[in-house]
Amino acid sequence: MQTQSNPTTVMTDDDVVDVLNDLVETSKDGEYGFRMCAEHCRSPELRAIFERHSAECRAAAQELQTFVAEYGGRPETGGTVSGAMHRGWLAVRGKVALSDDLSMLEESERGEDTARDRYRKALKKDLPSSVLAVVKRQAEGVQRNHDEIKRLRDQVRAATK
Repeated sequence: MQTQSNPTTVMTDDDVVDVLNDLVETSKDGEYGFRMCAEHCRSPELRAIFERHSAECRAAAQELQTFVAEYGGRPETGGTVSGAMHRGWLAVRGKVALSDDLSMLEESERGEDTARDRYRKALKKDLPSSVLAVVKRQAEGVQRNHDEIKRLRDQVRAATK
């Protein structure tokens, strides 16, 4: 099954799988990163937000994994190396008492910047319409998460001045 919505650009099933698996890894990074922030933040309200975003990222990854299988690929099950390094940094901060809500929000925003960039890159690809619709919807969710985290970060930063 080849996809061709632009006569000059042809995405094979393998190409589609590669794009989707990159987004699966990105979503898994978000799931793990938000979970780590939930474990290290002090505010119960922030913990609930981080846990909600972690669950949303997990659901996004599962949705993408279904498409990967439909296109004959083997779905990724983990995150990226850079995501693992990011989570490692969060864990170190939490263990050496550098963990505070502002730090967790700043790290979350950094992670969401990366996710937003990866989704933007995927949206430039000539994906099949059914896949593109899901990627667009998920990209909007990433943007909403980013905006919420940034707003919360700004509030916490202003309150600590």
